[in-house]
Amino acid sequence: MLSMPGDVRRRLEEHGQDHVLRGWDRLSDDERRGLLEQVRAIDLEEVKRLYEQRDRAFSLPAPELITPIPVVRPADESHPLPREAGRLGEEALRQGQVAALVVAGGQGSRLGFEHPKGMFPIGPVTNKSLFQIHAEKLLALRRRYGKAVPFLIMTSPDNDAETRGFFREHGYFGLPAHEVFFFSQGTMPAVDLATGRLLLEKPGRIFTSPNGHGGSLTALAESGLLDRLRHRGIRQVFYFQVDNPLVKVADPLFLGCHRAARAEVSSKVVPKKDPEDKLGNMVLIDGRCAMIEYSDLPRGMAAQRDEHGRLRFWAGSPAIHIFEVNFLARVTRGDEHIPFHVARKKVPHIDQSGAAVEPDKPNALKFEMFVFDVLPRADRWTVVETSRREEFEPLKNATGPDSPASVRQAISNLAGDWLQGAGVAVPRLADGNVAVPLEISPLFAVDAAELAAKMPRGFKIDGPTHLEEPSATKEGTCSTP
Repeated sequence: MLSMPGDVRRRLEEHGQDHVLRGWDRLSDDERRGLLEQVRAIDLEEVKRLYEQRDRAFSLPAPELITPIPVVRPADESHPLPREAGRLGEEALRQGQVAALVVAGGQGSRLGFEHPKGMFPIGPVTNKSLFQIHAEKLLALRRRYGKAVPFLIMTSPDNDAETRGFFREHGYFGLPAHEVFFFSQGTMPAVDLATGRLLLEKPGRIFTSPNGHGGSLTALAESGLLDRLRHRGIRQVFYFQVDNPLVKVADPLFLGCHRAARAEVSSKVVPKKDPEDKLGNMVLIDGRCAMIEYSDLPRGMAAQRDEHGRLRFWAGSPAIHIFEVNFLARVTRGDEHIPFHVARKKVPHIDQSGAAVEPDKPNALKFEMFVFDVLPRADRWTVVETSRREEFEPLKNATGPDSPASVRQAISNLAGDWLQGAGVAVPRLADGNVAVPLEISPLFAVDAAELAAKMPRGFKIDGPTHLEEPSATKEGTCSTP
């Protein structure tokens, strides 16, 4: 029978957390080993410090320190960056100096899909998964530039095994298996709001949850992948979220703007629709690049307009970034580590008697790291504008905005825009939306220019259409890797 190590027991007792050992004698050896692993992985001193800071209110800096952020607009030919950016970005890809990191730790529960969200079938014609769409973009870049873009997939403890199995089952969607790297996001325990004590989800099991999207950066370092990227000669990591199928993965123009500015961090922004738009606000705070959550920017500031009637703080974040590998090494180690934020949440757990508790109001504290907390640490940065129609339609809700219906329509609309630019007549509804499902595989064309060069003369759309390699095909005859 596995016994409780004395040093572990003493550490728990010193921090008032020895209640997690209640029922130890009734646990199996496997359950005991699991609990010991959990306890040893938790920094109890840090948990105590975070709990003691629970009432520290977030406060914005003085309003005069918050100003609109300068933004590069690639369509503006007078700007020096876009003129040379495309060449610089393509050079980075040809030299094999770029990796792509997708944040994919979430489940599709809000969509009624009890699997990793990246597995959700979203192709308007083919039902390709989010994972397949992103993987095909990287495969297309590999073919175009002759060098791999390593695919770094951040999972969570809850979906890691299923995600790995999904990629194996589908042959890594044509990517070499040795260029696809999985690493799991870290977790943090939740603590009781009133006492600061660790909560148990069942006997012998401490309740934990993912440590936030900022945890993707620390997990990359802790997994050893960051060092492997440095040794391989990777200089930039392109960061995006799995739920956005429109993202231009490892976009050469964006990469080039980043390199031309000699930036440590670069971010894309989209124009906010209105002051209530639920996007983080990219701003300058005391002259440094930063992001303020939409819920933290006062309504008066969010509604400010300039002399032309446009929103003063218009730059919304779609969570698309480029990080220098050396910068990531600096901000994920030592005293500069990413701070935790404290959130009050409803957390189901068991009480002292072992009875299940389903709270009807926040009863616990969760601790999360946010990616945008590293932005102000960059001494050199750049922000580049993109459009929602071209690059941002996240899958979040079962119905309404950001739902499967709206995302499939956005994919079809983008395909329709490319086809129309190539001289193809595209049927549209009165509201401007494409009238039939359209889908263009990245393996057929990774951008509008490549599509225009490939389209046969006289091509017509008379129903759902999927363009796939090696030729333009219609639904029912398309191929999938």
